[in-house]
Amino acid sequence: MAHYNVPSTHRPFAHPSEDEFTNLLDFYGVKWLYEPRSFPLKWEGDRVLQMFTPDFYLPEFDLYVELTTLKQNLVTVKNRKMRQIQELYPDVNIKLLYRRDIYRLLAKYGFGPLVQETIPAIDKVLFTKPEIDRRVKHLGKIITKDYKNDEPIFLGVLSGVFCFMADLIREVDLPIIMDFMSVSYYGESAEGLRTRDGTVEITKGPDVAIEGRRVLLIEDIVDTGMTLNYLLRYLESFKPADIKVCTLLDKKVRRLVDVQVEYTGFEVPDEFVVGYGLDYLQKYRNLPFIGILKPEEQPQVREENLKGITKSRKR
Repeated sequence: MAHYNVPSTHRPFAHPSEDEFTNLLDFYGVKWLYEPRSFPLKWEGDRVLQMFTPDFYLPEFDLYVELTTLKQNLVTVKNRKMRQIQELYPDVNIKLLYRRDIYRLLAKYGFGPLVQETIPAIDKVLFTKPEIDRRVKHLGKIITKDYKNDEPIFLGVLSGVFCFMADLIREVDLPIIMDFMSVSYYGESAEGLRTRDGTVEITKGPDVAIEGRRVLLIEDIVDTGMTLNYLLRYLESFKPADIKVCTLLDKKVRRLVDVQVEYTGFEVPDEFVVGYGLDYLQKYRNLPFIGILKPEEQPQVREENLKGITKSRKR
């Protein structure tokens, strides 16, 4: 009987490597099916004499996976069965996978090159690379339709937006003008994190003239709405034809100001997220996915821990 992603306490695995493999798949949010189907390899008349059941099927990749060790006799047997399947079922995509090649396989499909062991601060993956790719493609189609026959100005707010904006503009089938602006905050924490009562300062305005033009303001994340509200009022002073907002992430649970966001990639919970351009202390921007920092790594916890260390030293 095949088993889809199931809790680790109920998994029917016979070998620790299978458990390790599924833990890694779960970390990246990759769907898997255990012992998905059996392939007949040898017949006698209508009677099947030999079957082969791969360990896993990964539906997002349309790939069957058989895990193996480095034991030569086992590898030889499994390689022979792989060749039989490829001969009998040429349309089936199947791979014999060594433990050392697991990370390489995931990287091939956009889930690397970093892996869980090298990013211990990540608690879990919130949105995988394929999920992000699909959503960005969908946003591109909607924006293309909404701005048909126009040449809009795409105005990105640096720095977290660069990954999202680079992918988004390639999904928009329109002539566009691209520009950037940046802001800084008074009232940041010691770790460079904006505070709720921080004052916004425009450190770089748009270089192109936006008067009378349609502007799409592109953000990485909208949370309280205070920065976005300030930016919109600032841009409206240039008298554009209209301004709409596109954000990769929307953290509505933290909203303090009522701002309108026309295009949203994903709504996110009140967690500290990194990856795909978003950082913490300038790290994690290059992750291909969007992940949540572990609770003990999140800014408020780290600050409290640092205060505790300081107090204990004073004693």
